[in-house]
Amino acid sequence: MLKLPGHTRYGYSPIVKRPDYTWPGGKRLAFYIALNIEHFAFGAGLGMDPANRSGQQNTRNFAWRDYGNRIGNWRLFEVLDELKLPATILLNSMVCYQYPEIIEKIKARGDDVLGHGRTNAEQLRGMWEEDERRAIEECTSVIEKHAGTRPTGWMGPGAMESSVTPDLLKESGYTHLLDWPLDDQPAWMQTRSGPLLSIPYPMELNDAGSQAHRDHTGREFGEMIVDQFEELLEQSERAPLVFALALHGFIVGQPFRLRPLRQAIKHCVEHRHKDRVWYTRAGDIAQYCFSLPKGIIP
Repeated sequence: MLKLPGHTRYGYSPIVKRPDYTWPGGKRLAFYIALNIEHFAFGAGLGMDPANRSGQQNTRNFAWRDYGNRIGNWRLFEVLDELKLPATILLNSMVCYQYPEIIEKIKARGDDVLGHGRTNAEQLRGMWEEDERRAIEECTSVIEKHAGTRPTGWMGPGAMESSVTPDLLKESGYTHLLDWPLDDQPAWMQTRSGPLLSIPYPMELNDAGSQAHRDHTGREFGEMIVDQFEELLEQSERAPLVFALALHGFIVGQPFRLRPLRQAIKHCVEHRHKDRVWYTRAGDIAQYCFSLPKGIIP
């Protein structure tokens, strides 16, 4: 048999062969919004520029992304506040130094804060193991000091891991990870120091992939959100599922994209079957999974 490069993080588990369970209160669909709040280097490091697909930094690209922290994230907070929605914050630790007002807003809302690396201008992939360990530890300690809570969930910059990232996260006290878009349910991953829970996080229902990389319009993205929600809500009659939506203030915080985004999220929150939906945070999903009997989560 042909042997291809592989991994031992998790085994194959078809969703039609898994045990059934429900979310708290008998809900069938867990719904959470992940707001990526990031800080970038000026003129150096990685970029995300639709007009310059090579990814190299320039002044215009830095300013576009800085729009998210000056304007876009605040608009998204307004939408979340209006709809009384919790959020999961994927936080670059350098945000704590650069934008203290954002940290105060996160604390006031009581949002779930996950480690998101030091800055999205760097990736963990390519670091020596001890350098990566120090980067994770620095991110963790800075967020704990400034946000007032130690993150136990992680989403790496760009969701780009090294071969030992899950191992280092487990050894640093992390309990759940969002880097692997492998499922619509949480699933256990293996590390050299024990299990780590994978929480569904979208590469598709993600404004970075959809609008910055694949050039979908704001209205197309809004339609994607509604279609994803309606389909998962229907599918959740047969199995408990997770709807996750990933947002960046510098992308969907632009006014012309914000308007259809707001409409799409309102559709999900005001849905006629909202009683079947658990509007929650990634950390709460993880904590609930930890409370289930062994063997329920694949």
